[in-house]
Amino acid sequence: QVQLVESGGGWVQAGGSLRLSCTASRSSFSILDMGWYRQAPGKQRELVAAIDSGGRIEYADSVKGRFTISRDNAKNTVSLQMNSLKPEDTAVYYCNAALRSYSSWGQGTQVTVSS
Repeated sequence: QVQLVESGGGWVQAGGSLRLSCTASRSSFSILDMGWYRQAPGKQRELVAAIDSGGRIEYADSVKGRFTISRDNAKNTVSLQMNSLKPEDTAVYYCNAALRSYSSWGQGTQVTVSS
């Protein structure tokens, strides 16, 4: 079992920045593939950014050039730096940890971007 705790959500005006963090309880954090997802009202949950155990990164097209995902294996943490935020980035953001068929989700953190 991996417990994930997210922090850093909040309210920001368009063009602003927020940094989300997710801390995992598992000591072997480095072997996990980590990702950030988001779900806006009435929409399906979608991948925002992911970083696997080998450090390979992928981003949704909608956030490329604005968001940066990173991980610190020594601190069991994955972060998402979000710059140039847009109202359409408003959603609940979820941290995900995966290892083969296993997947665990955080409780989610709200990000609201006003125009």
